[in-house]
Amino acid sequence: MDEMNQVQQLSVGDEITGKVVKVEEKHALVDIGYKVEGILPISELSNLHVEKITDVVSEGDELTLQVKKAEEDEVVLSKRLVEAEEIWNTLEKQLETGEVFEAEVKEVVKGGLVADVGLRGFIPASHVETYFVEDFEDYKGKSMTLKVIEIDREKNRVILSHRAVEEDNQSKQKQEVLQNINQGDVLEGVVQRITDFGAFVDLGGIDGLVHISQLSHEHVNKASDVVSEGETVKVKVLSVDRETERISLSIKDAQPGPWEGVSEKLSPGDVVEGTVKRLVNFGAFVEVYPGVEGLVHISQIADKHIGTPSEVLEVNQQVQVKVLDINEQDKRMSLSIREVENDKNKKEIEQYTKEQDQGTFSLGDVIGDQLGKLKE
Repeated sequence: MDEMNQVQQLSVGDEITGKVVKVEEKHALVDIGYKVEGILPISELSNLHVEKITDVVSEGDELTLQVKKAEEDEVVLSKRLVEAEEIWNTLEKQLETGEVFEAEVKEVVKGGLVADVGLRGFIPASHVETYFVEDFEDYKGKSMTLKVIEIDREKNRVILSHRAVEEDNQSKQKQEVLQNINQGDVLEGVVQRITDFGAFVDLGGIDGLVHISQLSHEHVNKASDVVSEGETVKVKVLSVDRETERISLSIKDAQPGPWEGVSEKLSPGDVVEGTVKRLVNFGAFVEVYPGVEGLVHISQIADKHIGTPSEVLEVNQQVQVKVLDINEQDKRMSLSIREVENDKNKKEIEQYTKEQDQGTFSLGDVIGDQLGKLKE
């Protein structure tokens, strides 16, 4: 009769402490201080799937358990329910604070992953990464950093996200780069996207735009002619707008200018070939190296008077020019087409005169020989 009274003193939901006295295949027997030992089924060991009861408990273990069933001849206990209450409380706090934690992926299921957070935490496919993932098998057994994004106790539902963690990290990194970057900085970045108007370069958390006009010292028709996605490039920061989070970059300004070292390649008096790039009222601009142009003043285009340069020249025409003056610092160079022609004429006259002189002496020699023979 005393035994019956003792058992009746237990109520469903009570938390008690007991000691495991025997472990069998499907359950464990627990001494809870009464003459009737409590039964702890394998299904009540954990909120996660348990293969073998010995994976969780052993004889002699002290456990805090909840009474799930209390009848005259049987007391059923649950370890799962005690842990679940604590876990739910922890998860709710993590949802509130946005805490980041690590958990192991236990299963790959339709639509995502299941992680062990004491309960079955579901990671939807769209929340696994910030990018599309085709095959989730490699995630099984791996630890992931996660955040709780939704909880429903009644439906026993916990929704987790790794993507949210990554997005937070990217946002922090973006702000850090944005605060530390300054106009004039020369940095390395990776080309992320190419558009009709330029290329976006990742500076390590934030993208900056290299306008098509800033890709090269030469004229560029398509950005893809100069850079490719995934390519590492050196860029110079032209401007930073921290409010709009816009950064303007230049690849052109991070490279040596086309005029750099020109004075070592060219000197006054040198004759080089160039391309007529522009015609203006006062002359023509001729490109002698990529990005290096010099002015042929209208007075230096021809040996005769001309009204406009277009009377003699046309854009894209190949011409030979003589360097009259060069100033690398000011990026200015004076050229002459007329002097090249004059030099050619002088050489031709000199050559002709030389040949004539040689011809005169030869004729004299012949006449002298003939006179000598007549005297004989």
